[in-house]
Amino acid sequence: MKLVVQISCLNEAATLPLVLSSIPKKIKGVDTIDILIIDDGCTDNTVEVARKHGVKNFVIHRSNKGLGLGFRNGILKSLEMGADIIVHTDGDNQYPQEKIGDLIKPILDKKADMVIADRQVQSIEHFSKGKKLMQAIGTKILNAAAGTQVPDAPSGFRAYSRDAALQLNVVTRFSYAMETLIQAGNKRLAIATIPIKTNPKTRESRLFSSSWEHIYKSGLAITRAFIMYRPYIIFNSLSVVLFVIGLMPFLRYLYFFLVDKHPGDHLQSLLLGSVMIISAFIVLAIGIIADLTRINRSLTEDMLEQVKRSRFDDKK
Repeated sequence: MKLVVQISCLNEAATLPLVLSSIPKKIKGVDTIDILIIDDGCTDNTVEVARKHGVKNFVIHRSNKGLGLGFRNGILKSLEMGADIIVHTDGDNQYPQEKIGDLIKPILDKKADMVIADRQVQSIEHFSKGKKLMQAIGTKILNAAAGTQVPDAPSGFRAYSRDAALQLNVVTRFSYAMETLIQAGNKRLAIATIPIKTNPKTRESRLFSSSWEHIYKSGLAITRAFIMYRPYIIFNSLSVVLFVIGLMPFLRYLYFFLVDKHPGDHLQSLLLGSVMIISAFIVLAIGIIADLTRINRSLTEDMLEQVKRSRFDDKK
């Protein structure tokens, strides 16, 4: 059983030694533990620090490509290295690497395909009340999109079985956490969680510059995920809303037709109602097309999974 711990890094020379030193050297049920550094355009000596600590495996980006693409390339490299289990952590030492054994245990016990660490956000001291509220709301929305019940959906400390890694396909540049959870939920992968306590904060997040940027990017990612995997929820709901709104001007016209006896003075109600109802049917048609696209995406992902299995199983 081979475990690959991949570490996302963007100028983490100061904290990387803390991360590397806290990764367990031995874990029951695991024969080999390899470390993979994802250099996402580092401009400091992160790579040199990693080499001095004995790291031999790297994914090098000459420029910053974003956490999502870094994660995707790391997964592909881990599979190429023959990983049976892949753990993802960050180079800022936010997560307790000594808990990796607990994190992968549900996979070793054949009880889960994917394990997400629960940071117990409400107990994190350096998180503001606003951030805790946003995390809670975001988790509820993500669980609705994925059909899951994960307590800390944005958590980036995760473990994936080889089978799960072969099935997941990340396309976003922003954050893999949301996309892989939604994909895993819609693919009916078994998801487990374990509680952890995060390490003290070492620096500000580099994923976003402000809470509003985080909300904006997260909202876009979640909306796109809904459209990709559950388009009928968005488009059907919007169609119903537009149809109901479109009925109101018709009812207004009917009222004046029966009471006022001068319906010609209220033709604008018919015009507005007609536009809204036509819009409702257009949105419904777009929803049908989006659902057909979802089916096509599912078939494409199945083919891509088979291609990856053929490619990486040969190396395995």
